[in-house]
Amino acid sequence: MSPLFHMIQGGPRPVAPFSHAVEADGWVMLTGQMPTDPAAPDAPLPQGIAAQTRRVMQNLGIVLNGVGLDLSHIVQCRCYLTEFDRDYAVFNDTYAGFFPADRRPARTTIGVTGLAVGALVEVDALARRPVS
Repeated sequence: MSPLFHMIQGGPRPVAPFSHAVEADGWVMLTGQMPTDPAAPDAPLPQGIAAQTRRVMQNLGIVLNGVGLDLSHIVQCRCYLTEFDRDYAVFNDTYAGFFPADRRPARTTIGVTGLAVGALVEVDALARRPVS
């Protein structure tokens, strides 16, 4: 199956040249999402790691919904924090609320020196379509 390149109507405005998601053989790779508001992409970012994490996870949900999936289809996340030591605990508390305790994706969290648009957090994900 040739890859499908998805740009989601009403999805977050890309901050670089990429597709919101690329799909191949039932696997859906989601581009890292920023804490921008799709309804107001030029608005200031939410203040603080909790608010930015919520917005990032909501944006992942928007992209997934655009391809007929939801957060329950995520099998792996990579998370990037610009203030790792300061924000890791609050990030974890906020992130955990998006997944049932017995169905959390595999995850890696990485401290980085900077992210696009001055964000504190970015999350990309790998999702899998149900096998019929």
